[in-house]
Amino acid sequence: MRLSHKIPVTPWRASTTWAFRPRMVAPLAIGLTLFGIGEGLLVQSRWGATPWTVFAEGIMLHAHISLGWATAVISCVVLLAWFPLRERPGFGTIANLVIIAYVLDMTTNIVSVPSTTVVKALFVVGAVVAIGIGSSLYLTTGLGPGPRDGLMTSLHRHLGVSVVYVRLTLEVMVLVAGWLLGGTVGIGTAFFAATIGFSIGANLQVVDRLVRVVER
Repeated sequence: MRLSHKIPVTPWRASTTWAFRPRMVAPLAIGLTLFGIGEGLLVQSRWGATPWTVFAEGIMLHAHISLGWATAVISCVVLLAWFPLRERPGFGTIANLVIIAYVLDMTTNIVSVPSTTVVKALFVVGAVVAIGIGSSLYLTTGLGPGPRDGLMTSLHRHLGVSVVYVRLTLEVMVLVAGWLLGGTVGIGTAFFAATIGFSIGANLQVVDRLVRVVER
């Protein structure tokens, strides 16, 4: 399947980041929920987590709060970093902070840790698929970037450094910090890093094709 290198224009795309309409409820809510489930499945695999969730695990261990709360706290701190960079949050930014943290907590509380290698592998693959689908839905609403993505794009604009290098630097920094704090880093972390871009690209292509079919 061809990968999409841009975010397609959809019937549920907002005109501005605060122009929330009823038609955006499903793609936004479903997208962020799938994202949170994917994050939770990766954590429950015990084979690692996404870099920011590794950092949240480290914060959780030392602050004695749940993983979801640790994720929400980190997102709030990142949002504070937006202000000197003159980045503006949107409706989707706030929804991202609340829904992903809540669903991540729910998933890690409800889903048991697998006892077999096969099921753990399925959790890791399922996490990449779920986050890929979730991202493709959420991104097409145009309601504003998540806290981490907004920091990345803002630093890119202000520093004049490629977004690839900015993203890589941020991911490595939080991954190392999380690992030093006791977060779990493993094969699942590496697999996620290597495949999530392809998963998002493939699912954006699927969304684009579905929109074209419906509009015919």
